[in-house]
Amino acid sequence: MEFRVLRYFLTIAREGSITGAANVLHVTQPTLSRQLKELEEELGKKLFIRKSHNIVLTDEGMILRKRAEEIIDMVAKVEEEFNSMEETIGGDVYIGGGETDAMKLIAQIVKGLRFKYPNIRFHLYSGNSDDVTEQLDKGLLDFGILIQPADLSKYNYINIPAKDVWGVIMRKDSPLAVKKSIQKADLLDVPLLFSRQAMKQGLSRNEFSEWFGEDYDKLNVVTTYNLAFNAALMVEEGIGYAVTIDKIVNTSSDSNLCFRPLEPRLESGLNIVWKKHQVFSNAANIFFEEMQNKFLNYKSEI
Repeated sequence: MEFRVLRYFLTIAREGSITGAANVLHVTQPTLSRQLKELEEELGKKLFIRKSHNIVLTDEGMILRKRAEEIIDMVAKVEEEFNSMEETIGGDVYIGGGETDAMKLIAQIVKGLRFKYPNIRFHLYSGNSDDVTEQLDKGLLDFGILIQPADLSKYNYINIPAKDVWGVIMRKDSPLAVKKSIQKADLLDVPLLFSRQAMKQGLSRNEFSEWFGEDYDKLNVVTTYNLAFNAALMVEEGIGYAVTIDKIVNTSSDSNLCFRPLEPRLESGLNIVWKKHQVFSNAANIFFEEMQNKFLNYKSEI
């Protein structure tokens, strides 16, 4: 299977027609049709369903599209890493993480490096723990930020000198909004929105279940979410109260939402992780050294 043919396949999938893809790629339509037919014969699977005005992907075509995108991303990353081995220090650093205030510390490092090394580019990937570790394992990220507790057995890591504070996002006209903090009894018999990651492992089964105690199973979880932005939209519509961390949703004076911390206070630590035996590009190694220096000498402003 040739890399060039995978690019052809992705262009056909994106354009939805052989004709459109041929125009984008500057190849003839018969050539493109032949390449597609040979790819289907090589894989032994039908990749497209041809209709009168367009073509659509089969289930097998959808699988190939996902893998082809990953392969092309990986090739691009390898090319960037080798291009960065020139005398002028440059290149790309790929960092993944969820919605956490720890990103401010990463932003401070990036800001400092941008002055010293203007040819280094930084790429941020947003997702939950599963998303980030999947991209790390595939080699598409250099570093990932994980909220504790997390499975760190496959990674090297540094503790980030920051903690996320857990609480509840709610409408300002909600009955609980008059309280300065949220206690266990407040969360019984109200509709709750929970992170899917927290429901699967970590917070919900350990820290939060211990925080809530024997009544944990009585919680009325009506919606789960991946990232908190969408959960905030649900809260604004009156769906319920979102259990999440502070400072990831706009709760300023011009917002309809507010945040109330849990009482007793519940915090989660954070790690920045990378694959064991990872060989960093020049750019990633510079970021790593700067990160180590900053975190080892970090003094909280709180």
